[in-house]
Amino acid sequence: MEDSLRIHHFETVSYSNGPGKRAVLWLQGCTLGCPGCFNPHTHSTKSGRLVRLSNLLNRIVNVSPLIEGLTISGGEPLQQLTPLLKFLSEIRQKTNLSVILFSGFTLEEIRTFPSANQLLSLIDVLISGRYIQTQSTHNLWIGSGNKIISLFSSRYSIEDLSSVPEGEIIIQQNGEILSSGVTPLIFR
Repeated sequence: MEDSLRIHHFETVSYSNGPGKRAVLWLQGCTLGCPGCFNPHTHSTKSGRLVRLSNLLNRIVNVSPLIEGLTISGGEPLQQLTPLLKFLSEIRQKTNLSVILFSGFTLEEIRTFPSANQLLSLIDVLISGRYIQTQSTHNLWIGSGNKIISLFSSRYSIEDLSSVPEGEIIIQQNGEILSSGVTPLIFR
């Protein structure tokens, strides 16, 4: 459906998914099959829930005065490219939020998409490339060392992205405890 996104989870406030206080949208569905992926529960295209773009946009617009940006991850966000482009266009029109997009596709692969120029004009930062479990990185929230960070605006520098915390604990209103960040936190 072009007016909906299949989402895994939406978090209104996070500090470990990009610089500053951010909303995070994890989209559901990924067929890339990266061995050792830390989010395998986001792979099924039948799981998650279908959310109308207007409903999702309203939620983000409502929290936008309290946050500096939106991070979109997955699953693989670009496997829902048509509704994602509509959503990002609306975000740009109705907010001042920065946008960080994670993708398992490389920038070279993305540039072959017919709507690549539109996509890249709607984001500030792209973190791209397949997850490779054996390639650790000093920026653990980014995933693996092979990933490429591409800046498409002047909102952030590489230094800004280097100072993001590795992970965080989020206590939901219902009492559920979530850990967020690339490397799952270990409770001792």
